[in-house]
Amino acid sequence: MTSALTDRKRRRTIVRAAAALAVIFFVSILVESATASLAERVHTYVSSEFGIFANAYLLETPDGVVAIDTTLTVSDAKAFRERLAALGRPLLAVLLTHGHPDHYNGLTQLAAEAEVPIIATEDVDRVIREWDARKEEQWKSTFGDEWPTRRTFPNRTIRHGDSVSFGGVRFTAYDLGPGESHHDAYWLADDGTSRVAFIGDLAFNGEHAYVSDGHTGSWLKNLDSAHWALAGVALIYPGHGPAGGLELLDQQRRYIEHYRESVRTLARGRTSLTDAEKGQLTEVMTTFLPKGRLTFLISNGADAVAAELAAEASPDRMLRRDER
Repeated sequence: MTSALTDRKRRRTIVRAAAALAVIFFVSILVESATASLAERVHTYVSSEFGIFANAYLLETPDGVVAIDTTLTVSDAKAFRERLAALGRPLLAVLLTHGHPDHYNGLTQLAAEAEVPIIATEDVDRVIREWDARKEEQWKSTFGDEWPTRRTFPNRTIRHGDSVSFGGVRFTAYDLGPGESHHDAYWLADDGTSRVAFIGDLAFNGEHAYVSDGHTGSWLKNLDSAHWALAGVALIYPGHGPAGGLELLDQQRRYIEHYRESVRTLARGRTSLTDAEKGQLTEVMTTFLPKGRLTFLISNGADAVAAELAAEASPDRMLRRDER
């Protein structure tokens, strides 16, 4: 009898100790989330080659996790969701930077059942909805079952300069307008002690850029405005490639300028390039950025940039182009 009572007391003691340790562990996580700098709380998911190496981010707060952008393929979306689950924290919101599928296709896998805010600026939301069906028609045959059957769109929009707060972190949206996509934006996160920026595809760090939307002139202006606005930010997280500082914007400017000048030289005022000229352009740009992996993007964007440059050279062409 005495032995049985002793065993029960021992078990109760063990249970209480385990519960106390669990509380201590949970509190330590909250304290760590509250005291670590924002950069120390950012988890980067880098998509596979099939997902064109797109970055998606998870930022931990004391209350849970905020995701910035998602992924292109079903497999990468599942892996990104698993990365979130491994943190053991609830998803609080998803913030989107622009309307290209490699940054929003994974929304259904990540957040459709979570009933959380999916937030974009008004124009980014508009571009996603206007172009989604056309993007599926363009790319479904390439990606097959890896292209999600159902896409999820933002359920909340905000305007340029508006802020939302989650877990003590304020996220402010900045609209840029046409650039890498038909409408770009970036998010500035601020917890009162440090600031980081999630810039989407405003800059491709070490990768060849997507220029097929034909807004490279506006993109250069966006880089200038962001360079001023992001001065003093601790770290800048791009849509492709590793995080860095303002040098990411400088590097992207040099890339776009070199691409535009190379297309201008080859096109000689024409609105498109021949296949041979696209081959020459690819050679020029791979020499300029030899370690860039997304080389297929070079020739893909040639005609769009040739048409853009031709329109810039002709006011009448520019007017007709803007009216489309």
